[in-house]
Amino acid sequence: MPNTIRYRPDGTIDLVDETIAEPKAGELQVWGGVCGICSWDIATARLGEEMQPPAPAGHEGMGYVAKVGADVSGFKEGDRVAGGGFSRLRNLPAATVARIPACDIPDEYWMVEPVSCAITGLDHCRIQPGHRVALIGCGFMGLLILQGLLTHPLGDLVVLDINAKRLELARRLGAGDTYNVHDEEIDALSGELKSRKFDVVVDASGSQAGLDLATEIARKGGIINLFGWIKGQSAHFDPTKWHMGGFTIINSSPSARIRETVPAAVDLIERGVFNLEPLVTHVVPLPEYPSLMKQVLDGDDSYVKGVVRLD
Repeated sequence: MPNTIRYRPDGTIDLVDETIAEPKAGELQVWGGVCGICSWDIATARLGEEMQPPAPAGHEGMGYVAKVGADVSGFKEGDRVAGGGFSRLRNLPAATVARIPACDIPDEYWMVEPVSCAITGLDHCRIQPGHRVALIGCGFMGLLILQGLLTHPLGDLVVLDINAKRLELARRLGAGDTYNVHDEEIDALSGELKSRKFDVVVDASGSQAGLDLATEIARKGGIINLFGWIKGQSAHFDPTKWHMGGFTIINSSPSARIRETVPAAVDLIERGVFNLEPLVTHVVPLPEYPSLMKQVLDGDDSYVKGVVRLD
């Protein structure tokens, strides 16, 4: 059985055998579990070495403590923990690992890392009761943002995307007002939404078109929250529109976190505020990861989130 994966320069995926040493002092050895497939993985598989920086070999992992290194306290063998990537057996610094509480939620719905990122995105929305919010993009991360937004007493909430199946999922989660941008005349849609005076526009699309739409529909003095990552080396904006609009532009990437979000992510997953079950559409064992990635790159429009099993 392969132990992990490696991305080749052309983006294809190698399954790799590797020998794992005993954990060092301060480390935990973690076995099995699962790892989520991030959009960064997808971009790396699509673009190969043109994607800079390339994705690591997974970063949305969880598993079970197999061995406890010296000088590590607070963990024992068998503990379910969050940490690591696409490796069936890996050594991790204990300081980077979070314990998952005993509960009935299956492994594939315990992707703590992306939920912690969504919490950072929500922190930067600076939401107050009655705020009007537009969410552009309801892929996996956008849908996590939506789950968080639905816990706030908002005055208005609109969700926009280009995928009808994802918009239907957003409605099942509780979004009451959705638009398929592909079905709308963009200038008319922008004008209608602009009149609703959105205090916060969260762009979770990771696209230039999403950024452009956010610029058009935010109210004067409102917040444009750039949560999605436009993969590549450049993007553009209209500086006159941004200046005349007086927008506050926020980059809410994981590096922008203003607090430690992992404990909150663990707690909110356990309590069901973030429910990954309806978002995970594909689960495969590690040897089938390359074929699933090909399916995603070929345009499977049923795909929202993939999870790789590491047992």
